[in-house]
Amino acid sequence: MTLRYPLAPTQTGNHLAMSDVSGELVYRRGKEVGKAVYQNRALSKDGISERLFAFLFSGLVYPQIWEDPDVDMEAMQLGAGHRVVTIASGGCNILAYLTRSPARIDAVDLNAAHVALNRMKLEAVRHLPSQGDLFRFFGAADTSHNSDAYDRFIAPHLDPVSRHYWEHRSWRGRRRISVFDRNFYQTGLLGLFIAMGHRVGKLFGVDPAGIMKAQNIGEQRRFFNEELAPVFDRKLLRWATSRKASLFGLGIPPAQYDSLITSGDGSMASVLKARLEKLACDFPLKNNYFAWQAFARRYPQPGEAALPAYLEQRNYKTIRDNIDRVAIHHANLIKFLAAKDAGSVDRFVLLDAQDWMTDDLLNDLWTEITRTASVGARVIFRTAAEPSLLPGRLSNSLLDQWTYENEASREYSARDRSAIYGGFHLYVKRAA
Repeated sequence: MTLRYPLAPTQTGNHLAMSDVSGELVYRRGKEVGKAVYQNRALSKDGISERLFAFLFSGLVYPQIWEDPDVDMEAMQLGAGHRVVTIASGGCNILAYLTRSPARIDAVDLNAAHVALNRMKLEAVRHLPSQGDLFRFFGAADTSHNSDAYDRFIAPHLDPVSRHYWEHRSWRGRRRISVFDRNFYQTGLLGLFIAMGHRVGKLFGVDPAGIMKAQNIGEQRRFFNEELAPVFDRKLLRWATSRKASLFGLGIPPAQYDSLITSGDGSMASVLKARLEKLACDFPLKNNYFAWQAFARRYPQPGEAALPAYLEQRNYKTIRDNIDRVAIHHANLIKFLAAKDAGSVDRFVLLDAQDWMTDDLLNDLWTEITRTASVGARVIFRTAAEPSLLPGRLSNSLLDQWTYENEASREYSARDRSAIYGGFHLYVKRAA
């Protein structure tokens, strides 16, 4: 049955008058991202690569987050009363954290598209009529009435900047929100990168989706060894992945590419092969929705396999009850922390953002983290390479105020179902 949602009587239509649009609406493509990425002269080879990445990263990159929130919550020992600051990205992590009832979550992102996505997710949780509607909107592929649900239930409550983003029309006349009528997860740089991976596999005679027929980990490994692994030995693939721009679709800037390549045999193809092997072979498909998105290009249906925490029916009431504890900020993380009181944050989630940073930025960031951290505060982050990037780059006066949980970090790295990072790292604030 096809559901149709009439427009809410308070909605004036699908277009915003210019008077409704704040100055923030001028996103200035790549400007804020560029400040975080640029490390070389504009006309140098590396500088051109950085600027191309910043331009691409100014649009939607992650339709879903590619870090495992279950591992995050366990590593943080997240619980009631905790005050969390996190990078927003695709927002699946933020909603998952609400299952532990923290006191507050401040989610910060430089990318205006990610901010619009997160704000839309919050209003969807608040105002879509049921958990089934929420799953159809964010969990199901090819649900043709999702844009109607947006018009009826979400748009009237959305801020003008985010509405403008989702209701902007392409040269074809389609509103951006219409991607949810098809398969949202096949959009954004990450979605396009995964699609390209499937095309490359088929070019070499392999359909990556074939792994979904596996009944157990043994069959998953057999498919990887016999079908997927040989593709990475092809000269064309090795040549293509030796170009830094080849991984822009994973949200990997040039500086992070240089870090990532150190964890292999000197070729990016070997690194990607090892990361894909973990995704394909280390976790049963029934437990790993990241593998479903990578290979099946969709999430499982309810009861078919594990889903992201925010799409599981058992978590719906808790998340909805806690949704007002989240605030989304279009801001620079360092400047955001600088405006907070000392000792006011209990948990920090940095994703892989530090891989982009110069030593000066790292020290600026950790100066504010250390100032705003409560005693016993926990910081988690991921890195492209295996080791923590802080020793030797962060000043000893800052690093000495934190304890690195080495054994726990290795354990969480192994359990991260997303599988694309070299290392997961946990630091705990020492008592004065």
